[in-house]
Amino acid sequence: MAQRTHLAVPVSERDHIQGPDTATVTLVQYGDYECPYTRRSTWGVQAIQQQLGDQLRFVYRNFPLTEIHPHALHTAFAAEAADAQGKFWELHNYIFHHQHTLEDADLEQFAGCAERRRSLSTASSIRGPGNRMRYWPHSKKPGRPCRSMPF
Repeated sequence: MAQRTHLAVPVSERDHIQGPDTATVTLVQYGDYECPYTRRSTWGVQAIQQQLGDQLRFVYRNFPLTEIHPHALHTAFAAEAADAQGKFWELHNYIFHHQHTLEDADLEQFAGCAERRRSLSTASSIRGPGNRMRYWPHSKKPGRPCRSMPF
């Protein structure tokens, strides 16, 4: 019989989730939108999702590696702004398909929301020791509709 492991940070309504709560397996990914390894693993996760169907609950948590990826934090903010519009997964997939073009101007076009600008101004308050972001404490606050989502 398989042993159950409990997460240090339990899955909650604050997470980005695909799949039912009753799934046999929960896969949590801490990812960075500018990381090529995260991008590659995304295709593997999609294959696993197709194979397991409702037996898998997939959870994505932003984990921007700001020391090596200059646009990672802003991309995470853009994804959270898209979440406020109910479009997290669309932007999530779009960003990984266009990872090579991650520039701040593009992100503003993707998420063109006041919510994103407000979030960027409070970035320093959510960083951990040594100014390194540990786990993105996203919220489900309603935001203004984005004017220019690319999807």
